[in-house]
Amino acid sequence: MEYKDEVALVKSLTKIRKTIFTELEKVIIGQKEIIDQLFIAQLCSGHCLLIGVPGLAKTMMIKSMSEIMALEFKRIQFTPDLMPSDITGTEIIEEDRTTGKRSFHFIKGPIFGNIILADEINRTPPKTQSALLEAMQEHKITAAGKDYILKEPFFVLATQNPIEQEGTYPLPEAQLDRFMFSLKVEYPSFQEEMNIVKATTSDIDEKLKKIISQQEILNFQKLIKRVPVSDNVTEFAVKLVTATRPKNENSPDFIKKWVEWGAGPRASQYLILGAKANAVINGKPTPEKADIIKMAKPVLRHRILTTFNAEAEGIDTDFITEKLIDYVK
Repeated sequence: MEYKDEVALVKSLTKIRKTIFTELEKVIIGQKEIIDQLFIAQLCSGHCLLIGVPGLAKTMMIKSMSEIMALEFKRIQFTPDLMPSDITGTEIIEEDRTTGKRSFHFIKGPIFGNIILADEINRTPPKTQSALLEAMQEHKITAAGKDYILKEPFFVLATQNPIEQEGTYPLPEAQLDRFMFSLKVEYPSFQEEMNIVKATTSDIDEKLKKIISQQEILNFQKLIKRVPVSDNVTEFAVKLVTATRPKNENSPDFIKKWVEWGAGPRASQYLILGAKANAVINGKPTPEKADIIKMAKPVLRHRILTTFNAEAEGIDTDFITEKLIDYVK
């Protein structure tokens, strides 16, 4: 693609981001930072884990984004009795009425969509959770020895309830690492909640417009990968990630005290990809350290395992990340 085309794509992406906010404001009040981060993850072909109590419009947000992006939305409600085949699909025997011959026919599961909402993902056992692993990483599934390629673009957005721990199964580290971002969905402000109540208790039915096509999303994903990054920005990202590892000789003392396991190389990759996307949607030609810092919490939040000392002192990964940014800077 020529340079002029890329400049046009960058301008188009900046404009589309504003239009997305304007359109979503019809049905979603507040949560602008979360919407921004979801959009960045989509531009980077990344998956997101959304953590928040019920009733914060997580499902509505994801469904509305699929509508304005002309993407096929599929919801999977994770329950203790959910089976892997309930996600990927299953084979059934069909009989040809003319010949009487029987053959297997694969019925596709809900994973065959563009935006997959894995609702309350921690309510199902690890065996079923792992059914998402191949799909998230390889964008394909295997059933009865045959590979099935998933439609592009493909995003998995999983929700998790942070307060009800009874009857839940913690996500394995291998699966957590496949999520680009872990996003905390917070309560709305007082004024936002006033507006939410007014909007949802009236008979106004807002219709969302489709403002971006599937092909445009794929073009933007290719654009993000071509955005140049200076060595000092890449070095800053890698230093930040390697400093989370307590066995690293350059890690500060508070990491060795509060962190059991640090982030792996995938965190460095996602920091750079996220910084590229954040730079472009804000009209910048290349990311700066500030873009890395903005991506640090959602990228590192689920990749740092704290020690008992940290838990006893009430230290969470967000606090550790803030302290680490100051240290590396």
